[in-house]
Amino acid sequence: MSTVVIVGDGPAGLSAALLLAKNDQRAVVFGQDKTAMHSAELHNYLGIGEINGSAFQAVAREQVTGFGAELHDAEVTGVSAENGRFVVRSGSGATEADYVVLAAGKRARGLAEELGVDVDEKRVLVDNEYRTSVDRVYAAGGLTRPSRSQAVISAGAGATAALDILAREAGKDIQDWDTPPRD
Repeated sequence: MSTVVIVGDGPAGLSAALLLAKNDQRAVVFGQDKTAMHSAELHNYLGIGEINGSAFQAVAREQVTGFGAELHDAEVTGVSAENGRFVVRSGSGATEADYVVLAAGKRARGLAEELGVDVDEKRVLVDNEYRTSVDRVYAAGGLTRPSRSQAVISAGAGATAALDILAREAGKDIQDWDTPPRD
């Protein structure tokens, strides 16, 4: 089991946490539930006719913790690479991780820069799997698409990063495909 620290608890961070936790990885989310989702009204999230952003956040947080992800109401104050792992510091102490997913929007840019991740004047640079230039560091959501951020896109980016982590841990491509129980 790997430990993945996720910085940010909006759609990107919670989506990554959900896929990781339900696939037996330790997902540790740092966020203070101050996401922009609380100012949103969703009418374009596939499968949901309409939902208030705060209600969406409540449901998503409950779903993620139901699968075993840890939610910490704390701001991350720093992150560093040490001895082949990452040390994520917050007001509640330090957490060691095998992977880091930065999903806290523009607030996480300083953490990306602290790790030496490639950035340009507007965003953190990532590949198609949301991998940054630093091995085992991912970025998703508004941090990578500041002018084109949207809830369902951010959730998909978090899920993409999580699937890449799961594939790396398994040593092969994987799919997260749920099937209904058989009667």
